[in-house]
Amino acid sequence: MSDRNAGSLSFIAFLSIKSLLGLLSIALMVFILSWFLLLGTTGRSRFIDHNLLPHSKHYKNYIPNAPKHNAPFMNHEKQETLRVFMYELPSEFHFEILSWKPEGNAVWPDLRVKVPEYPGGLNLQHSVAYWLTLDLLASEFSENGGRNAVRVRNSSEADVIFVPFFSSVCFNRFSRTNPHQKTNKNKDLQQKLVKYLTVQPEWRRSGGIDHLIVAHHPNSLLDARMQLWPAMFILSDFGRYPPTIANIDKDVIAPYKHIIGSYVNDSSGFDSRPILLFFQGAIYRKDGGFIRQEIFYLLKKEKDVHFAFGSVQKQGVISATKGMQLSKFCLNIAGDTPSSNRLFDAIASHCVPVIISDEIELPFEDILDYSEFCVFVRTSDALKDEFLINFIRSIGRDEWTRKWAKLKEVEHFFEYQYPSKKGDAVQMIWRAVSKKVPIIKRKLHAARRFSRFDQPARKSFPLPRNFTS
Repeated sequence: MSDRNAGSLSFIAFLSIKSLLGLLSIALMVFILSWFLLLGTTGRSRFIDHNLLPHSKHYKNYIPNAPKHNAPFMNHEKQETLRVFMYELPSEFHFEILSWKPEGNAVWPDLRVKVPEYPGGLNLQHSVAYWLTLDLLASEFSENGGRNAVRVRNSSEADVIFVPFFSSVCFNRFSRTNPHQKTNKNKDLQQKLVKYLTVQPEWRRSGGIDHLIVAHHPNSLLDARMQLWPAMFILSDFGRYPPTIANIDKDVIAPYKHIIGSYVNDSSGFDSRPILLFFQGAIYRKDGGFIRQEIFYLLKKEKDVHFAFGSVQKQGVISATKGMQLSKFCLNIAGDTPSSNRLFDAIASHCVPVIISDEIELPFEDILDYSEFCVFVRTSDALKDEFLINFIRSIGRDEWTRKWAKLKEVEHFFEYQYPSKKGDAVQMIWRAVSKKVPIIKRKLHAARRFSRFDQPARKSFPLPRNFTS
């Protein structure tokens, strides 16, 4: 009897296991079938109407061999044109600073007749606002196949609002105060700009978050930046800004315009550049620039190193041009701020930059790998006795030649020109701005969550407390 009971229990156990395996097999088949159906679907999400997204073409994404609306990454190769509304600011804020005289009620020069010239010398290195303004004006009459931004007349159609204030040249020309004056024209224009912007419907609607302001010179917009900080700034670096006012998430880093001429038809090589390491500029600087004098003392006895004081005066540009084109490596050391025009002069000269600036932010680094054409050295290492010179000497012909060749490939990204061309500095800046548009939209939408409870008399749109996050 016990044997029969044992046999029955074994049979029941066998059936239970078999049933359990069968159920698991069915569940697995259903899961696999559902997964394939999910991968194969091409329909849009029923929870999101993509046609309702503002300027939804900026959200077109890319995955190889997949529909654009299903991809999680932006397609940078087919990025759509940025729509820019530009304020009709009085000419005293822009071209009059360049000594252009308006005729009648004209605000802008007729570029088809004559393009106002920008002052030369060191003024040129921070001329970003000038080139962007020219590009927007030209977009209304010029056919440019590589254009990344166009001017629109209706601000409600715009992705960003551009403020055409030539703040850098304004600082260079009008920041000095006469003994009998309490203020200067640079400060006056900044105060006027704040008053103008903060009453505009575009600013009141967004609190300035979708505005674009160029303050490329480290000292430009010095008085107004604390009032206009919600706007996106175009800067050379963050050296004189607290992170709550300017940061890489909110703002755009743009290259300096190089002062020395481009090295056209460069057929030089490792052996035809006899100077190993070149630096010419101000040696004694304040703030983070103390490192220049320390490195000068470390290198001054090296025979194949040129480390000398220089400026744009007394043939300084001609001397620097010749020296860089005869050098294998060019030092780019932090000065009063983390960046300097010297990096972009070196790129134009195809002289491999040696960057010693721990806090530097570089333009377009999301697509450019600077390690392919630059050498980076930590400040702490550069200050060690003989470290820098031994490190540079260890870089051989093959590695240097690869970097030299890459410099010639990427130099067009740093060229400012009018009319602009596809892939030059102007178009690359617009591209960088367009990548901020989704962030701007998200923050504006988040700020509107409780807008129905706001009082109608509010002068500006409330911004989230974590605006800079």
